[in-house]
Amino acid sequence: MSIWWSLHLRREAASVPLARRLLLGTMETAGVDPDISFDLSIALTEACANAVEHGGGTSPDGSPGVYRVTAYLDGEKCRIEVTDSGPGFPAARTVRPRALRAPLMAPAQPDTQAENGRGLCLIEALADHVHVRNRPGRGAVVSFDKILKWREDALLKAS
Repeated sequence: MSIWWSLHLRREAASVPLARRLLLGTMETAGVDPDISFDLSIALTEACANAVEHGGGTSPDGSPGVYRVTAYLDGEKCRIEVTDSGPGFPAARTVRPRALRAPLMAPAQPDTQAENGRGLCLIEALADHVHVRNRPGRGAVVSFDKILKWREDALLKAS
């Protein structure tokens, strides 16, 4: 079983709950375990909030730019990508899969007093694999995936 969808959203705060609700609705309909769905919805919220805040300027007509959210539920895995057209991250980085992280290689701890800067740390904590890449002159891509668990009554359960 595979499900795929993609959204092109305006870089406005109101777009973030729309993406989250679509993801949660898709996962509920497919029969994904609610705890897994919740983790992915928080990670998606953080990635979208980053795209809204840092994802580029305005379009030629003065309206906010856009960003893209793509989600794939394929077999036992969900992959989500959030792509923006901003300046990207200060330095490109790749995060190792959770299973390969040694305790000393854990994600950087955010400053708990800071008003921002915790989003990527949350995504890293909630997903099994995270990849962040810059696209010089074209923005950044944050992609993350998680192994799915299914409810016993799942109608679309992967076989």
